[in-house]
Amino acid sequence: MSGRLAGRTALITGGSRGIGLAVAEACAAEGAGLVLNARDATRLEAVAADLRRRFGVAVAVHAGDVTDRAAMAAMVEQAEAAGGIDVLVNNAGIHRAAAFLDYDAQDFRDLFEVNFIGVLHVTQLVLPGMVARGAGSIVNLASTAGKWGTPNQAAYNVSKHAVIGLTRCLALELAAQGVRVNAVCPWVVDTDMATSFITEHARVAGLDVETTTRNFVNSVPLKRFIRPEEVASLVVYLACDEASYVNGQSWAVDGGRTMI
Repeated sequence: MSGRLAGRTALITGGSRGIGLAVAEACAAEGAGLVLNARDATRLEAVAADLRRRFGVAVAVHAGDVTDRAAMAAMVEQAEAAGGIDVLVNNAGIHRAAAFLDYDAQDFRDLFEVNFIGVLHVTQLVLPGMVARGAGSIVNLASTAGKWGTPNQAAYNVSKHAVIGLTRCLALELAAQGVRVNAVCPWVVDTDMATSFITEHARVAGLDVETTTRNFVNSVPLKRFIRPEEVASLVVYLACDEASYVNGQSWAVDGGRTMI
């Protein structure tokens, strides 16, 4: 790697597994110090120790739920005291599949609270430091579900549409203050969350998991799921100076599925 993020600190929510862990590894490989957030303190500490050993970078950890504003405020306060946050990756999220009439209002509240309000909390807390320094990059992990409609996951789609809407608004509002805001919108990524995603959709459709998996894979031109590192490489690009003129964009990582 070329040290594109050397001397910078990246805060990554949901950073202990899946896409978040891949992003942490990619940022560390480019020289960034890390602040990692996730709910499982034990797993978070193990991940941090491994990243320190492999990449020789500083890694701070803060276990907590992104819906808990007080916990997020304490995390950001400590990170700012240690030197500040240059890159924010809002990655934490949950998924729940159901036919629309089988959702209840609480399902929508639950997904919106984690997938959008969590982004709102952390972004509002991090921004004052970025604005004061006149620089920063925010990358929101949205989804292709935030760019179009799909059956049996209305609550998830609504929350991710909101993330993309916020990305666009903040990009306009903050550009003059040196802060760029973009979103990355993956299709199905080969992670633990994808396993539960497929299982949920199989249940709703009344199909077995093998058939459902095959149907999803066959629906994309590249005929495979996304590897986490393929998402992480785009996040790193958006975080670094190579993307200094990229702002307000929602990048689909979908193997060409949108063209079908």
